[in-house]
Amino acid sequence: MEKLVLAVHILTALAIIGLILLQQGKGAAAGASFGSGASQTVFGSEGSGSFFTRATAIFATIFFCTSFGLAIIAKNSSLQVDGMPIPVPAQMQQQSDVPMVDDTGAGNSDVPAVPESE
Repeated sequence: MEKLVLAVHILTALAIIGLILLQQGKGAAAGASFGSGASQTVFGSEGSGSFFTRATAIFATIFFCTSFGLAIIAKNSSLQVDGMPIPVPAQMQQQSDVPMVDDTGAGNSDVPAVPESE
């Protein structure tokens, strides 16, 4: 299930990128006065703006839903039960590089002992 949602997520992201690159900017209307506006008649008299805008909005909604779905899948597959982390087994714990201090030998210290007050 996760791989299917991930595949849809990636394809939707690529579709959004393609649709955004195909859209014309706000300054493209200036070129229409010089005769380059005739190429937009394929999509009707309004041009391709409304088609690409609507398609981008639909793909953005799908992208949001797949992002939300992937977050839920990742949360459910994490190592938690009822909000409490599962303890890691002893063989999986990493060994520390810091040596352990032996506190049993009090006489081995170079610091003088504090005199006891009476």
